[in-house]
Amino acid sequence: MLTELDTMAQELNKLLMKSLKDYKIILRPDDNGTFIAYIPAIKGCHAWGEIPEAALSELNHVFEMIQEEYLV
Repeated sequence: MLTELDTMAQELNKLLMKSLKDYKIILRPDDNGTFIAYIPAIKGCHAWGEIPEAALSELNHVFEMIQEEYLV
C-alpha cells in the first residue's frame, strides 16, 4: 500500500525524468577497447558498446527501463 509520501515521490520522479536529453551523459573509452556511457545523476544508468554510438544506444535502452521501473 502506497503512502501519501510514496505517491508524491512517484509524481516528482515523473516530472524529473522527462528525457535522456535532460541529463549530462559521460562517454569515454574503456581499457579494453570498448566505450562506456553513463549518467552520473542516475544510479545504475550505464551501458557499454564496441563503438560510441552503440554505447549511447544501449544507454537509451537502460534509461527507458529505469523510467519504466520508477514511473509505473
